[in-house]
Order: sequence, then C-alpha cells, then structure tokens
Amino acid sequence: MKKMRISALLLSVVVLLASCGTMMESNKGKGAAIGGGSGAALGAVIGGIAGKGKGAAIGAAVGAAVGTGAGAIIGNKMDKKAAEAAKIEGAQVEQVEDNNGLAAVKVTFDSGILFEFNSSTLSPASQNSLKDFAMLLKQDPTIDIAVIGHTDKVGTYEANQTVSNRRAQAVKGFLQRNGVLPAQFQIVEGVGFDQYDESLTASQNRRVEVFMYASQKMIENAEQGF
Repeated sequence: MKKMRISALLLSVVVLLASCGTMMESNKGKGAAIGGGSGAALGAVIGGIAGKGKGAAIGAAVGAAVGTGAGAIIGNKMDKKAAEAAKIEGAQVEQVEDNNGLAAVKVTFDSGILFEFNSSTLSPASQNSLKDFAMLLKQDPTIDIAVIGHTDKVGTYEANQTVSNRRAQAVKGFLQRNGVLPAQFQIVEGVGFDQYDESLTASQNRRVEVFMYASQKMIENAEQGF
C-alpha cells in the first residue's frame, strides 16, 4: 500500500511538471492547454503573479470554460501582439494570462518615457511610442484593454493615488485620440503605493501598464474558428 501511495505521488508530480512545461512554450500552446481545462487553475495563478495582482483581475465575463481550439487561436493572436509590441521604443512586454486562463499581454511604459516627476502630462518623447502602440491596438477592435497607473512612495498616499489615476487617464486619452475605440477600454485606474514593487527603482515604479486581452467577441469568434 505504501508503495502504491509513493507511485501515485510521483505520477502527480510528473503530470504537474508536464503541465508547466506546456505553458512555458508559447501563448498558442498555453491557450490549448488552458482551454482544455488541464492547466486552468495553474494558469490563473501564474496570471495573477505575473500581473502583480492585476493579471487575475482582467478577462471578459464568459459563462462557460473556453474550448481547447478557441484557447489556441487566442494564444496565437496574443503571441503576434506581443511580438509587435516588443518592437515599440521604450515598451517592456510580458506574456500573462487573464482570469479565464487565456493568453494576455502586459506592456509597461516607465515614467522615464512617459512623464516628468509628479506629472501626468505626456512627455514629447513618449508620444511616438504611444502612437505606434495605438496602431497595434486599433488593428483588432476585439482586443480589450486595461490601463493601470502606478506610483512611487514619495509624498502622501492620496497624492500618489491621484497622480497614478491621472497618468492612466492620460494614456487612455492619448490612445483614443490616435484611433483606439473607447469601447475597448474596460479598466482605467491608478493604484497607490501599496502596490509598490520593491524589485524596481522608484522611477520604474512610476509606470503605466497596459494589458491586452480577449474580449467576449474575440472569444466568440475563436469558438467559431477565427
């Protein structure tokens, strides 16, 4: 009996490692594995960690699990968006998952590119980068967008919350003026310094993160094979 328990435990570890390996290959592979249900819980956890708490908060309100084929289609689309975003000057790209376990993309612009200290006015140098980003976003109106402003720890909590909100709104407004549809923006908010990332410098913490993820329409299209 003891030998059987050990064998079962080893088998569970092998299955878990295999699931992790599948998720690390590409968003297309992740979409297939997560859509099939085998890695859904683990995918959601990875998304939450990668998004510093915001990865788990994004995602269309779908009533049922997304199928394997649809997950793979969405994963492939997000792989392409991540590759395009990585070409933009000043953009840092990370592949994450939304709360449906589907592939998503996080693009971060730090304050050295976007804003002066304690300012929510976009710097002239940042506007070319954001124009390129707007071109990417408006290519596919079925992409949902979340814009999250972050802050450092200089000054009061309220003051930092205000400036991070204004920065998120400034990025949204600029992207809209450059052709991104208002309906694509699902979340636009700033967060306080309770989400300060100790692994980053103060300047890097004064950043704006933009998440690209599947809308309900994209999921419906993917379920139909496109």
